[in-house]
Amino acid sequence: MADEQTQENKQQEVKKEEPTPTTRDANEGSEPQTANLIERANSAAERLEKANEKQEQLIKQARELQAYERLGGTTQGRPQETEPKEETPQEYAKRVMTGELKKE
Repeated sequence: MADEQTQENKQQEVKKEEPTPTTRDANEGSEPQTANLIERANSAAERLEKANEKQEQLIKQARELQAYERLGGTTQGRPQETEPKEETPQEYAKRVMTGELKKE
C-alpha cells in the first residue's frame, strides 16, 4: 500500500512539473480572433477620424460666426432698443402738416 501511495505521489509530482501552455501556445490557434480584434480597431479608428472631421467643421463654423458678429456690429454688451420711441410734440405737428397722419 505504501508503494501505491508513493507511485501516486510521483505521478502527481510529474503532472505538476509538466509545463503549462504559454500564452504564445494558447494563442497559436486564435488567428481569427486576432483578425477580428484588428477589424474592430480599424473600424474604431475610422469612426474617430470621421468624428474629428465633423468637429473641425463645427469649429470652423463657430469661428466664422464669431467673426461675423464682431465685424457685423452686433455685440453682447449693449442690448438692442426694443421699446418704441415716444413721439415729441414737434414730430407730431410735422406729421400732421405733411399729411402723414393716418385717420383712424
